[in-house]
Amino acid sequence: MPGAPLVPVVAQARRGSSLKEDEVASPADLQFEPPLKIVVYPDPILRAKNKRIDSFDDNLKKLVHEMFDVMYKTDGIGLSAPQVGMNVQLMVLNPAGERGVGEEIVLVNPRVSRYSKKMVLFNEGCLSFPGIYADVQRPESVKIDARDVNGARFTVNLSGLPARVFQHEFDHLQVSIQHFLIQYIIAFLMKNYPLYFISSFIFLWQPCLQGVLFFDRMTEGVLDGIRAQLQSLEKKYEDKTGFPSPERIDETRKKKKVAVGFGKSS
Repeated sequence: MPGAPLVPVVAQARRGSSLKEDEVASPADLQFEPPLKIVVYPDPILRAKNKRIDSFDDNLKKLVHEMFDVMYKTDGIGLSAPQVGMNVQLMVLNPAGERGVGEEIVLVNPRVSRYSKKMVLFNEGCLSFPGIYADVQRPESVKIDARDVNGARFTVNLSGLPARVFQHEFDHLQVSIQHFLIQYIIAFLMKNYPLYFISSFIFLWQPCLQGVLFFDRMTEGVLDGIRAQLQSLEKKYEDKTGFPSPERIDETRKKKKVAVGFGKSS
C-alpha cells in the first residue's frame, strides 16, 4: 500500500513577462545553416536569453519549416528555437507528432494572459534532456497572445495536451535552464538541506520556472537515475567540444548554496 502523499514543492514561472525593448533579435540572430540539430544539455545555449522577433520575412518561414522537420524526425510534439541553437522567442508544436496529421501551431513572441486554476499531473520528457523524465503538474489550460509567422497578432486558447506542450516549450523561452535540471536540484536540496532550501526557494527559486514537483514520486532511485543521465550528457559534451561542461550536476550535490547560482542565472 503506498504511503501518504507528501506536500508538493511548488515553483511558479514569471507569467506573461515581457522582454526589454532592447532585446530584439537582429538579422544575424535569425541566420542558420540547415539542417538544424537538437541542442542537448549542458550546452550554454539552453541558458541564454531568447530575443523578441521583429522581422517576419522568408528567413523566418524557412526557420519554422526546418524546426518542424527536426521535430518530426526526432519524434517530438513540440520544439522551441533555443533547442535548435536559435536564441529567439519562437516555438512550433503539433501534439499529433506527425506531418500532415493534427494541427501545426507556430507561436512567435508568445505571452500567457491567463492560466486555468485546474492543475494536471503528467510525465514529461525533453529532446534536450534525452532519457530523462519527470512528473510535472501544470495548469490544464492557457490563454496565449502571440504572433504568427507573418507577424499578425492573435490569441489562442489551448487545453489538454496542446496546453501541456506549449507550457513545456514556454519554459525554454522564459528561463535560462530547463526545468528538469531545476527539479532535480530542488528534490536534492529538500532531502539534504531542508532549512536552507526553504529560505533560498522563497527568494530565489520562485520566479524561475513553472510546474510542481511531486516529491513523493521523486524517489532516491529516480534521482540517482537522473543524475547518471545528466553526468553522461555532460561527458558527451566535453568529448564533443573539448571544453569543460558548463554545468556539473555532481558538484551541485556537494554544495549547499547551489540554489543561489541557479537562481541568478535567469
